[in-house]
Amino acid sequence: MSIADFAETVNGLGAQAKPFLFLVDFEMKRPMVFTLEEIEVNKILYEINGNTNASVVAVEGTKLNLSKFPITFNSYKDKFDSVRSHIAYGDSYLTNLTIKTRINSLLSLKEMFAVSRARYKLLYKDRFLVFSPETFVKIEDGKIYAYPMKGTIDAGVPEASEKILADGKEMAEHVTIVDLLRNDLSAVATNVHVTRFRYLEEIRTTEKNLLQVSSEIVGHLPDGYESKLGDIVLGLLPAGSVTGAPKLKTVTIIREAENEPRGYYTGVVGLFDGRVLDTGVMIRFIENDGGTLYYRSGGGITIQSNPEAEYQEAIDKVYVPID
Repeated sequence: MSIADFAETVNGLGAQAKPFLFLVDFEMKRPMVFTLEEIEVNKILYEINGNTNASVVAVEGTKLNLSKFPITFNSYKDKFDSVRSHIAYGDSYLTNLTIKTRINSLLSLKEMFAVSRARYKLLYKDRFLVFSPETFVKIEDGKIYAYPMKGTIDAGVPEASEKILADGKEMAEHVTIVDLLRNDLSAVATNVHVTRFRYLEEIRTTEKNLLQVSSEIVGHLPDGYESKLGDIVLGLLPAGSVTGAPKLKTVTIIREAENEPRGYYTGVVGLFDGRVLDTGVMIRFIENDGGTLYYRSGGGITIQSNPEAEYQEAIDKVYVPID
């Protein structure tokens, strides 16, 4: 399906108030749309804020034994230095840099889907698994909402809340993304404003609990927006929180530094129930490459970033959220 066909299909389903699920990859080359009755449960499982096609799957124990085999720090620093040179030159002031970490686990992707807890979960044909905490946009009753998520800290660190909120580098990164998404939303909505700024959410993982910093942005959509859902989504992609700013130039920097396509990682998954469109950024992502599992993770790089800290953050984000 082409991007043009994607927009036309989603616009039509929105106008008919017909429920559907969609996926758009980061490069926007392989979008997919399924009406809910078309989805084969043995190939695609989803759970979007509690709306799911998955029945309860019993798992014998929930011990993951998740082993990580990250790239070396020197390999990471080569990528970091590439990004940092562009930032120093003024091409970007925030770039999201991501890496692949080989992992092993006692559980299959389907079992991990069953035991994990997240706002946005998706298992696609045993090819990749998503358990993302991050909303892309939500559209409901004529309003569009965005929830940029930037800033992570180990919740077990003494005074973790105070430290993450007072960190100058994290503040600058978060402000940049909030400003970027506010501008993005202004292309499709009016009266765009920030309703909550830098609030904390706790995410439980198998290794440690994490605090993540988020904000809420709201805008008003024009009458008849239901027949333009595809255009609205595409007008906001790729997601600013997983690219950086300025967006177009930063995407070029990402391609140069990462030197491989992201595919569906950091793309968007969305569910329309006939009234509400709820979409998530496909982070917290495991892909199956010929039987080898890779976990993709990363973070925002600014002029203030420390390579050792950014490398560790990318590794810390390799986790499965289990209660």
